Amino acid sequence: MTTWQCVAQCGACCFLDPSERPDLEDYLTPDQLQQYLSLVGDDGWCIHYNAEARNCSIYDTRPEFCRVTPHTFETMFGIAPDDLNEFAIDCCQQHIEDQYGESSPEMERFNQAVGWIDPDLSE
Repeated sequence: MTTWQCVAQCGACCFLDPSERPDLEDYLTPDQLQQYLSLVGDDGWCIHYNAEARNCSIYDTRPEFCRVTPHTFETMFGIAPDDLNEFAIDCCQQHIEDQYGESSPEMERFNQAVGWIDPDLSE
């Protein structure tokens, strides 16, 4: 069974460039959007993303919209708690592919961590 989890030394979701996420206003409140935009560095990455260590320097106190919880995803995206696992895995795979590539070590580590098996390979 696949179970979503964050994998260490990834950070794909920390690429916050608003041009990559044109629908931010659809799921963030005006205050959250202002906070989100304040986190975007000149290079498009979160100002709290430590590129050398490949982690979040404020992980324990990160904003609500950076957390993968049933409440957050239901509020932001209308995702029912029962659907969170599948939705979060898909989101991570998309972000990882966009930042590192479909066949990257990051994607391999993520897929292994969540127990994801490519449906095309399981036939």
